[in-house]
Amino acid sequence: MRWGCIGVLIALIAVTPVAARLFLRLYSRHWIYESLEEVPSRPVALVLGAGLRPDGSPTAVLADRVRAGAALYHLGKVERLLLSGDGRSSPNYNEPEAMRRLALRLGVLETALWVDPEGMRTLDSCWRAREVFGVTQVVVVSQRFHLDRAVWLCASAGLDAVGLAADRSRYGPRAIWWNLREIPASLNALIEGLRMRLDRMGNR
Repeated sequence: MRWGCIGVLIALIAVTPVAARLFLRLYSRHWIYESLEEVPSRPVALVLGAGLRPDGSPTAVLADRVRAGAALYHLGKVERLLLSGDGRSSPNYNEPEAMRRLALRLGVLETALWVDPEGMRTLDSCWRAREVFGVTQVVVVSQRFHLDRAVWLCASAGLDAVGLAADRSRYGPRAIWWNLREIPASLNALIEGLRMRLDRMGNR
């Protein structure tokens, strides 16, 4: 009997993150777009950080996000880009500044750029977009594997959020790891999002 209970517990531990991932996929599926032209207009595109190369330039993933955000801007889908990432963990590491430089090279006006160096996590970026920058409607720009979680967290923070998939390059075998990593991350995001929603309900 004891071994049977342990087996059930192990099964629950294994299944719960997968269930969370499936829930977020189902929740966000109507608000994620693959095509620039289909994205509904919003005042702001929230472009999320995704790492830098050793020389301080954006990784392929991050560069694709900035390119997608710039494309939204040039199409008139958004008026401003909010570039949110890690700009505080190290003096020599600044994702939002690297994003800003690339956005300028892509023709986005300086006045159309907001930089948030304290978007250390997706949750932080979503929460700060609303509470610090006063944003209420956003297009969240990230790769497809991450958008389910990002749209959920932004909506949980009180944003009217849709997502644009920024998959413009071939990311190779790393993409397999990123998708696997989203399974436990989805469970954490589900819990954090529910907590934010309860907090917002309690503050009404």
